[in-house]
Formats: sequence, C-alpha cells, structure tokens
Amino acid sequence: MTEQPDAIAILAEAKPSPGEKYYPPFKVTPELTEKAKEYIAMYPEGKEQSAVLPLIHLVQEEHGYICPQSVLWIAEMCKSTPIHVQGIVSFYPGIRTSCPGKWHIRVCHTIACALSGGEELLTYICGKIGIEPKAMTDEEPMAVSADGLWSIEAVECLAACGFGPNIMINDTLYSQMDRAKVDDLIAEYSKKA
Repeated sequence: MTEQPDAIAILAEAKPSPGEKYYPPFKVTPELTEKAKEYIAMYPEGKEQSAVLPLIHLVQEEHGYICPQSVLWIAEMCKSTPIHVQGIVSFYPGIRTSCPGKWHIRVCHTIACALSGGEELLTYICGKIGIEPKAMTDEEPMAVSADGLWSIEAVECLAACGFGPNIMINDTLYSQMDRAKVDDLIAEYSKKA
C-alpha cells in the first residue's frame, strides 16, 4: 500500500489579502456544522459527496474564500477526500482561493459587453479603486486594493448580454454601465464601508 501525501501539503496556501480584515477567518463553529449537516441531509445516505459544492458556497459566503483548512473540513463533512474537494474548488472560476475585498467587482468581458465598452470600463474601474489592471493575470485573476475595501476581476458572462456592459458588486448586477454610473456606485458603496 502506498503512503498518501499529507492533505495540507497538496493544497495551495492562500496568499494573504488586505480584504481579510472584512471577513472572519475560517473556523468550524457549531452553527457552521449544523448548517452543513442540513445541506448534507438533502442527499441520500451514501451520497454525501453531492453536498461538496453547496458547502463550498456556504464557506465562501461566510469567509470570503476557500482556504486549505476549509477544504479539509468540507471533505470530512461530505465523506470525501481533500483532493476531490480541491478539484471542484479549482474547476469553478467563481470559487475564490484568496480573500476578496469587502466590495468585490466582477466586470463581464465576453463579446457582448466588450463591444459595448466593457474592456475600457474595467480599466476605468481599476483606476477609481486604486488597482493596477496588470495585477489581474491568468494565475491571479482577482486583484485587491491596498486598503482591502475593493477587489476586481474580469469574468465570463453575467447573463445580461443585451444590456451591457455589465458589472456585479458582490451579488448585485448593474447593467448598461458607463463611467458616470460607476462613479455613483463607487461613491455609494464607499459610504457603506
């Protein structure tokens, strides 16, 4: 029998992020465990692995991203393996492995939004929130402002193609965006900080 590698060793450590001050660090609490058990109970016995994705969303909603410790916890709760959970985490671009800012901006860069000014809007937003557009790369698609208040990433379709360019701030969609509307939104969200 071959020896299994240490589960933590195979998971990439999350890079520190200024956004961490706006999210609680991952910690297994009775409330989190109870909610996880509720999700798992929605699936037949022996099919606990089906709850991996719902638990990933649960953790990300609470803590902002999926850290290696949460991968291990999800695997244990769902009677799965850390590598299976990490495979799901790394497959979906909407699942983050580093902490976003308090206000996470997603800018659609598919063809419909790009043709209506989405690419230029992305650059403009970066300038407004103090992020260098070159900070977003294939390896690190999300960039976080130095104060941790903002993060931004270019994403695939936000499902409002006829109304571009589109952005989302956290989970709220904004369509037919232009510089003036961006200025208004940034001012509005900055007041909430």
